[in-house]
Amino acid sequence: MTGTFLGTAPRLAGARLREIDLRDLGALSAAVEEADPQVIIHLAGLSHVGESWQAIADYFQVNVLGTENLIRAAASRRVVMASSAEVYGLVPADEQPLSEERRLAPQSPYALTKAAAERLVLPSGGIVVRSFNILGPGQAANFALPAFAGQLAAIHGGKQDAVLKVGNLAARRDFVHLDDAVDGYLAAATRGADGEVYNLGSGEAHSIGGMLKRLVSVSQVEARIEIDPQRFRPVDLPLLQADAGRLRKLGWAPERGLDEALRELWARTLEAGG
Repeated sequence: MTGTFLGTAPRLAGARLREIDLRDLGALSAAVEEADPQVIIHLAGLSHVGESWQAIADYFQVNVLGTENLIRAAASRRVVMASSAEVYGLVPADEQPLSEERRLAPQSPYALTKAAAERLVLPSGGIVVRSFNILGPGQAANFALPAFAGQLAAIHGGKQDAVLKVGNLAARRDFVHLDDAVDGYLAAATRGADGEVYNLGSGEAHSIGGMLKRLVSVSQVEARIEIDPQRFRPVDLPLLQADAGRLRKLGWAPERGLDEALRELWARTLEAGG
């Protein structure tokens, strides 16, 4: 999934939380056996595209071997795996939106591990959800919009000069509100077909720069924008836009707006102290 959430364990009514390393097959198997779920939604893994270039071995061990362990631990139970739009790679704008039938061409270690993990899940009858960009409160601070929100909060609190450092603002991404993404995974888990792939996206693409302007408007914090070369990735795909028609046929559709997601992200960032 493009976007890591829940950096700290939430308190969820009726849910028992256990921390287990995907690389530990024994612990995974014991947890699955104890819980005996009908469906396992596999959201775990390493998910930062830029950081994957410096930790290739870790990404392989967690995202690929960890997924293999989970499939073994699942013992024929349905598995729904979170993959990423990054697996499609560099695709011309006139060949987008992207359908699930598009040939995969991963351009980063992260994307390569997700594509490899898909090849483990699908033959076992599992379901793959290729998430485009998910947006909302709780996302890790090393992703673009949460990082912008963190800087704006620091400026708001007088902890940083009114200069907002950014990377590539020209890239265009398909954003979905976090709650809509949850509904999409639920649709795939309950109504999806075994061995099928579903794109999770809105069908609309927005530039990172445009999203930043909307976040600045939400925050009402004035700052000068400064390009920081250190924030650019080795490979940054210009456009990723979803054709989510297959998921929509299951009855899913995005219902929440991006400004709502940005307001929630901003509120959570302020609550956390930036």
